[in-house]
Amino acid sequence: MAPALQTSYVFSLAIKVGAPIVAGDLGHGVRRIIPVLGGEVRGPGIKATIFPCGADFQTIRPNGFTELEAKYAFEMDDGAVVYIENIGIRFGPKPLLDRIAKGEIVDPGQIYFRSVPRFETGAANYRWLMENLFVGVGARHPDRVEIDVHQVL
Repeated sequence: MAPALQTSYVFSLAIKVGAPIVAGDLGHGVRRIIPVLGGEVRGPGIKATIFPCGADFQTIRPNGFTELEAKYAFEMDDGAVVYIENIGIRFGPKPLLDRIAKGEIVDPGQIYFRSVPRFETGAANYRWLMENLFVGVGARHPDRVEIDVHQVL
């Protein structure tokens, strides 16, 4: 029998985001690009600054189901640079999703927002980020996205 699935909290991302760039209706959903303006990473023994680069490339389906693909990087306080590619989904009641799309505040408990962050770094201290799986639990706010990252043990 395989071991039971467990997770352990690692850190939180607070990602400042800009106004959406809307590329239009693709026929199967609306493409939006959300610029990453910066932010911070905080957790036990971890402190980093998110670079003002990258974006979240979204496809919003007609029912509001949103596919997320964010790519950006952060710098640890010790100078190590970590690239993150975070693939996820966000879904909930259509009226609440419409409010999020307009930049309005919505109770995060009413929205299913999960992701699978993947990390890359050349820094030996943080190679463990590349050698484990992680799951993110997110919340969208008008000016930022907050994601708690958990290591799958």
